[in-house]
Amino acid sequence: MKYNISVIFLMLILFINNPYTIVAQTIIKKKGATKSCCTATIPNRFGVKTKSNSKEKLITNTPTTSPMGMVWIPGGTFAMGGDNDQARQDEFPKHAVKVSGFYMDVTEVTNAQFAKFVASTGYITTAEKDINWEELKKQLPPDTEKPNSETLKAASLVFVPTEGEVSLQDYSQWWSWSHGADWKHPKGKESNIEGKDNYPVVHVSWDDANAYCKWAGKRLPTEAEWEYAARGGLIKNVYTWGNESVDEGKVHCNIFQGNFPYKNEATDGFIGAAPVKSFAPNGYGLYDMAGNVWEWCADKYNNTYYDSFKKVKVALNPKGPLKSYDPDEPLVAKRVMRGGSFLCNESYCSGYRVSARMKSSADSSMEHLGFRCVSN
Repeated sequence: MKYNISVIFLMLILFINNPYTIVAQTIIKKKGATKSCCTATIPNRFGVKTKSNSKEKLITNTPTTSPMGMVWIPGGTFAMGGDNDQARQDEFPKHAVKVSGFYMDVTEVTNAQFAKFVASTGYITTAEKDINWEELKKQLPPDTEKPNSETLKAASLVFVPTEGEVSLQDYSQWWSWSHGADWKHPKGKESNIEGKDNYPVVHVSWDDANAYCKWAGKRLPTEAEWEYAARGGLIKNVYTWGNESVDEGKVHCNIFQGNFPYKNEATDGFIGAAPVKSFAPNGYGLYDMAGNVWEWCADKYNNTYYDSFKKVKVALNPKGPLKSYDPDEPLVAKRVMRGGSFLCNESYCSGYRVSARMKSSADSSMEHLGFRCVSN
């Protein structure tokens, strides 16, 4: 297992007066890097608007009943990719995709559901495991000295608001590598999830999410399935609810309102994650497909993956690229994340757009990252 999440943070810790600090900052500030309130390039373990609200043409093969906690998403064809001027380069070109019908969890997997999995299997999440120095040092300069044992103890990333306005290119100012932070302690070792059974489970890596899915007899959604389901039957709309701006009209989802990363006005009623089903569902009856927490997808991430469909009339059930590539961190294999989170802000990353893509290594875990499952 790789421990990429701590690499940049350890570089900052170990080489604060060393040229490697410049290397780390260069990665963060690299021109054209995907920016996100949530991630910019989150450290790894360590178009045109339309007013159309018409429905996609669907395949009418809806089963009479659905598994508990899931809803049937009827198959169909849709245009995958960016819909407005906020869309980033990796959301283009927009291309036709056809997906077969599938079941999807109505909500993100909750603490209560994940607790049953852990109780049944004894599973230990990535964030609960100490870092293996022998694995980590393979990703650091050859002459790197081994840090003290405290630095290598189990940890995960926790959001800590800044005291005031800061450069949004340096995510280390609001992300804290916190020992003892895990799914049972989302804000650090002194926190807990008592009374939060119906909150989305967080601090789960892709590996953790995949393990849960296998136990539950399900799987992670492909990126295409996720976006198709998030659109809820709407054609070429920017958000799960249509084209009305996230800051207009009624409160649509759980995001960061105000000035990121220091002043959250919380007009949506929540500072951090919200209980599932706190906001209206989309056209398919799915909750929190925008905001709340990022959700893992099955696919590997490649920034130019959509280019492979330029000469394809309709892509049938695409499952992602064979090889991962992220120009921000070329040596780190990554998986796709979708949906945005409670840290996304309209003036910054707008990650809650249906086409917005994010990525991180399979062993990454963070306070705003969870998942939901699908099945055939």
